[in-house]
Amino acid sequence: MSTVILSAAGAALVLDVSTQGLPRVRHFGAELGSAQDQDLLPVLAASAPPLLPAQGDTWYGRPGLSGVREGEHWPVRWTLERLDTDATQGAGGTVTVTAADERAGLRLVSELAMDAGGLVSLRHTLTNTAASPYRLGGLVCALPVPGRAGELLDFTGRWALEKVPQRRAFGQGVWSRENRRGRTGHDGTGLLVAGTQGFGFGSGEVWAVHAGWSGNHVHYAERMAEGAALLGAGELLDPGEVVLGEGESYTTPWAYFSWSGAGLDDMSARLHAHLRARPLPVRPVTLNNWEATYFDHGLDRLLELAERAAAAGIERFVLDDGWFRHRRHDRAGLGDWYVDEGVWPGGLHPLADRVRKLGMQFGLWFEPEMVNPDSDLAREHPDWLLARPERMPPPHRNQQVLDLARPEVYAYLLERLDALVGEYALDYIKWDHNRDLAEPVHDGAPGVHAQTLATYRLLDELRRRHPGLEIESCSSGGARIDYGILARTDRVWTSDSNDALDRQAIQRWTGLLVPPERMGAHVGAPHDHITGRSLPLAFRAATALFGHMGVEWDLTSASEAELEELAGWIALHKRLRPLLHAGRVVRADHPDPSALLHGVVLPDRAVFAYVQLTSRVTVGGEPLRLPGLDPQAVYEVRVAGPEPDGARLPDWAGGPVRLSGSVLGELGLPAPSLRPASALLVELLRV
Repeated sequence: MSTVILSAAGAALVLDVSTQGLPRVRHFGAELGSAQDQDLLPVLAASAPPLLPAQGDTWYGRPGLSGVREGEHWPVRWTLERLDTDATQGAGGTVTVTAADERAGLRLVSELAMDAGGLVSLRHTLTNTAASPYRLGGLVCALPVPGRAGELLDFTGRWALEKVPQRRAFGQGVWSRENRRGRTGHDGTGLLVAGTQGFGFGSGEVWAVHAGWSGNHVHYAERMAEGAALLGAGELLDPGEVVLGEGESYTTPWAYFSWSGAGLDDMSARLHAHLRARPLPVRPVTLNNWEATYFDHGLDRLLELAERAAAAGIERFVLDDGWFRHRRHDRAGLGDWYVDEGVWPGGLHPLADRVRKLGMQFGLWFEPEMVNPDSDLAREHPDWLLARPERMPPPHRNQQVLDLARPEVYAYLLERLDALVGEYALDYIKWDHNRDLAEPVHDGAPGVHAQTLATYRLLDELRRRHPGLEIESCSSGGARIDYGILARTDRVWTSDSNDALDRQAIQRWTGLLVPPERMGAHVGAPHDHITGRSLPLAFRAATALFGHMGVEWDLTSASEAELEELAGWIALHKRLRPLLHAGRVVRADHPDPSALLHGVVLPDRAVFAYVQLTSRVTVGGEPLRLPGLDPQAVYEVRVAGPEPDGARLPDWAGGPVRLSGSVLGELGLPAPSLRPASALLVELLRV
């Protein structure tokens, strides 16, 4: 056997196992037919890197492994000990590679998997087999991309404006995106994509990598003078953060690699399929009270808010920050996870009981990893902070960070969370994380690695004790969105901005990684408190419709007409929810920069949104060419939901018309004329 091939859903990965060292990855891209019956080695890439690039394998770029052993240095040169695979052509499979370097005192186990959707997962486990400690510098996962991948796409951003795309040429050398914030970060790229020149949502060949890790991380692209190029990702370790004693091991986070021959949407669909392999219950429409009441937790006001929420069709009520001891503002109380008896003399039961009688679930906000210096917890346990005891890190948001890797801190948080979930039979937790980790120190060493693993353990144990509990990951909005946290939570808060104009772009690009049902999208107030913009309810609701829909608006201030309109949008979302939360997400490469066109498609139906962002330059709009439909099928096309104010609609919008998928995809529908900040929904049913 000279090659091992994983293939599924049109994608393939070919390993050359003809050498004594680590297998070389000779191909990652399109499926090669019945390649198992062919002698592929003569035609595969000659300059392909090994599974873990190293100089001993004639790789002179960024090494896959870096580290040092005090007293002697042996560059690693792996000897293959074992290779196990259950690969089945067209159905994916796994490959496990075991290798060692006895002189270097190291053993490596590499795990590769391709799922039925064609997504590749890769991780490495390194074990120190020598008596002396091994100081690990870094261990990353990388796969090759071909020379025709000449362009890079990654993402940056800030608080309340996450996932801003940026593109550049994929030239010689290394393009590295490194994050040292102790969490995934508003400016964490999430995805690093390489593709053929000019690739779009529905065109071009693309390769992407994502590190499934919630702490410090790196994503990088590298092209060598010899012609080889690759994408890599992994945890970013500080010096001395991981020191392996004899017999101790370090395992990288999973890195996820997705290929597509048909643009970003197909690449994204493979990622979505991976998350959807863990099924979720129906996603309840959620009201969060934060922007409605902030720290005002008067019971009468909250009960009125709950009454109005239930009348509008909302299915879950989440009580945000302010319910626990000393928490009348954001400068005190974090860490004191006991219901504030002065604000809630009867506990939260009067609110929780009424919410449930109204037919809604009940959820609660926590920020377990943080503490206010002005809190009982910090005063009683100043040694519980993730810091050198002699010098506090710079404060931010009046907060410091608790060291969850300390057993007593972990035990306290688990007891408090477990007790509150149990007492109030919580259906839902909004788990927040509102600051970067500055100067994190655990046991005298850099602390992000241990903190991240402890957070995972806490989440895992809480879910084990309460199997029906749903958890949302929030981190100043979208600063902790990755497959490490999503393996343990049910949705992410996409951004603290509920401004629907900004949200159109934030959700569009976050949605490459996260499917709609896991992406929190709320109808905000008429006047957004972050951007200062005022936007119509129809546009705010049409934007929230395409995610895990919710409301973050003081409904006690809404008029009866607004409440009736909101109820109509919520009813529409519920009707479309089985499609929105199961279908394939598609985004048109629409040529008009003033508008967006996106949708969700199932074999028997689809829904699209044509979104007018700004004023259109031309009198007539570009046709709405609807991607993702079956070209042989015939669809009945109609407007869904209310017509936008001031819209001038073409003839097809006057009643259902029947058109083939090929006509809708190639010729499209004549565009309506919409005002800025307007959206028209189009529903299609296969006939």
